[in-house]
Amino acid sequence: MQSIYIDNWHIILAAVAIFITGALSLLMQLGLAKSIFIAATRMIVQLALVTLVLAWVFEQDSVWVVLMLLLLMGAFATYEIRARQKLPFAGLWSLGLGGIPMVGVGIMVLAFTLTTVIGPDPWYAPRYAIPLFGMLLGNSLTAVALALDQITRGAKQRQGEVNDRLALGMSRTEAMLPIVRDAMATGLLPIINSMAAAGVVSIPGMMTGQILAGADPANAVRYQIMITFAIAGTTGITLLLATWLAVMRLTDARHRLRLDRLNGAKK
Repeated sequence: MQSIYIDNWHIILAAVAIFITGALSLLMQLGLAKSIFIAATRMIVQLALVTLVLAWVFEQDSVWVVLMLLLLMGAFATYEIRARQKLPFAGLWSLGLGGIPMVGVGIMVLAFTLTTVIGPDPWYAPRYAIPLFGMLLGNSLTAVALALDQITRGAKQRQGEVNDRLALGMSRTEAMLPIVRDAMATGLLPIINSMAAAGVVSIPGMMTGQILAGADPANAVRYQIMITFAIAGTTGITLLLATWLAVMRLTDARHRLRLDRLNGAKK
């Protein structure tokens, strides 16, 4: 079975749904029409650029080119984490706390998946490495952004509770543990819900794409299970490291809460 070719005219027809959404926003005075159209335009431009970049990367077939692109993707994801924080850490900490664990763990899980599970030749084949890393980043980005936002806002809102626990002789990790648990639970919830609903409520993205491209449904299911497990592992490990680093930054070596290290914590 071959995939059905979609030309630019089909894309224009599909855009009718976006125009309807924007019109509803104007009709109901939601103030989102401009944001909807900007987001849609940005998506088209970004995906068009990605097409050109991927075509060039596939031609190079170099591990260093692939690694450079993965790091570039990680840099954009790191910035996105920072942009989603209501109380971001001051300075470069706002980037490193979530970005370094996310990119580092993502690359390690990707390398493990490529070398032991999929086994393409060469092992860094960009046709596999880049889209898989994109899925790992996209899901862990959401989880880390949610968790860090929860932990910083929780530290501010529950600073009295944290200070009381510290005054009772608890270490900084013990004092922050309830907040960390809430943050990790918040971060893990999307992937847990995704696994629970897969195949019953929705057909996941990778599986959908492969089926539309004409792949065998059974093989598409195996690929989806594989990437979902990889996403869950990446998310869990990244959350553990990111929340631990956040606790280290929110407190000091003398086991004191340091909300002054957050931008906007005094407002």
